[in-house]
Amino acid sequence: MALETTLVFETSAPVPFTCADGTGIEKGAILKIADLNTVSVAGTDNDAVIGIAAEEKIASDGKTKIGVYLSGIFKGTAGVAGCTAGDYLIIDSSTGDDNEIVVADATSKYILRQALETATDLQTFLFRLAPCSGQP
Repeated sequence: MALETTLVFETSAPVPFTCADGTGIEKGAILKIADLNTVSVAGTDNDAVIGIAAEEKIASDGKTKIGVYLSGIFKGTAGVAGCTAGDYLIIDSSTGDDNEIVVADATSKYILRQALETATDLQTFLFRLAPCSGQP
């Protein structure tokens, strides 16, 4: 994955979540949650984002658990419009790049949380991970 997020400051330990054995998940992938406490890679603007993969999960390796960061300070990649420190953030699927992060708007359903630095398109920047539903 070209735009993986990177942990900078750990504010809590990763929590184990269920994942499909046949699914590959790269370390640093932004994850969404589904029924039965199951996570997979987020790929749509309004996916129910829950956290970031703390480890790599190799497809069909027999494992059905993965560690997930539910909070922390991460370095991520800004989407087309960039962001300003303090902006609330979501994932952006319109460009086709997994893990690209853009500014939330009034219609955003699931928020990653908040930019800690200003960035332009494809620049990396620090952000606070603390997913929530709707504008905090």
